[in-house]
Amino acid sequence: MMRSNFVRPGVVALALLASLAPVAAQAEEAIFAGGCFWSMETDLDRVEGVTSTTSGYIGGTLPNPTYQDVITERTGHYEAVKVTYDPAKISYEKLLSAYFHSIDPTDAGGQFCDRGPSYRTAIFPLNDAQRKAAEASERQVAADLKQDIATKILPTATFYPAEEYHQDFARKNPAHYNAYRMGCGRDRAVRAVWGDKAQMGLKPAHG
Repeated sequence: MMRSNFVRPGVVALALLASLAPVAAQAEEAIFAGGCFWSMETDLDRVEGVTSTTSGYIGGTLPNPTYQDVITERTGHYEAVKVTYDPAKISYEKLLSAYFHSIDPTDAGGQFCDRGPSYRTAIFPLNDAQRKAAEASERQVAADLKQDIATKILPTATFYPAEEYHQDFARKNPAHYNAYRMGCGRDRAVRAVWGDKAQMGLKPAHG
C-alpha cells in the first residue's frame, strides 16, 4: 500500500505555534570590581534582572589565588563580582549604571575604608559590545560628576571564585556584615558622591 503524504491540520498548527513561541533569553555575564566584594555582591543582588552573583578575584598574576594571597596586595588581583543577569529584564548598559551609582568612581586608591590595589574599581568587559558600552558609560559618569574617573576598563582575565565562606557573606553573617558596612561608611560615602542618584537602579534594601 502506498504511504499517504497527507499531514493532519492539527499537526501543522502545532508546528506553526511552536515556531512562533518566544525564545527565552540566554543568561549573560558581567564582571565588576568595586571594593569589598561582600558589598558589591549585596548591592548588585538588588538589581532587577540579576539572577546570581559570585565573589572572586581577577586581574592578577598568581593562578588560583586565595584570599590570603590577595590581601598581601602583591598578586595584582582585584576583589570582583561576576554577575549573571537576564538580558530580557536588564541591559548591560543599565547594569553599568547601577554599578557606577553604587561606588565612588573617582577614588583611585580603593573604596571607602578599604584601601589598596585589590579594592580599586574596574570593569572587565567580556566582549567588544560590553567594552564599548563601558566606555560610553564612563564618559557619561565623568560628565555627570564633572570629575576624572578612576575606574579602569581592563582586558578580560580569568575570574577565580573566592572561597565559599565569602559567597553570600551578608546573608550568612548579617550581624558581622552590617557592622562592617556601617563602620566602613560605604552608603554615606556613595551619597556624598552621587547625592539623590546614590544607588540608582538598586531595589530598596530589606532590614
